[in-house]
Amino acid sequence: MKVIFQHFPILLAMGLISAALAPAAPAQQASLIPSSRLIRPEELVALLRSSTGEKPLLIQVGSHVLYSQAHIAGSEYIGPASSATGQQQLRQRLESLPRKKFIVIYCGCCPWSHCPNIKPANDVLEAMGFTNVRFLYIANNFGTDWVDKGYPVAKGD
Repeated sequence: MKVIFQHFPILLAMGLISAALAPAAPAQQASLIPSSRLIRPEELVALLRSSTGEKPLLIQVGSHVLYSQAHIAGSEYIGPASSATGQQQLRQRLESLPRKKFIVIYCGCCPWSHCPNIKPANDVLEAMGFTNVRFLYIANNFGTDWVDKGYPVAKGD
């Protein structure tokens, strides 16, 4: 025991270095989605208000509580894409759609850099071959970046 405690500072430092060098956890991988695949809230609002152009299928891949409190009017709740169940529900919802369907995915549970749902949703859509997908870039959270700005919301299920 004395040897282990004697080397504890070294073992602790090695553990901290390993953690720092480990690949980003899924909750931090939203930042890996290229900016060309992102849409900002003001861009989406303008698109939704426009009388021309294709309207996207809007899918929320976050928590049900968040969706019930406020969600983008016309969006569909799928379930947290960080869970296997949420990913399966996303696959089932999209399986019959043309692979060029315009889709916007959003979450808004937390800051973009910590979102656990965006990257898994991206992975599902890529694996299914969808090519016209954008992700709503919510820098802080849905309340701050959408609701507080007066953008259109619906409440409830």
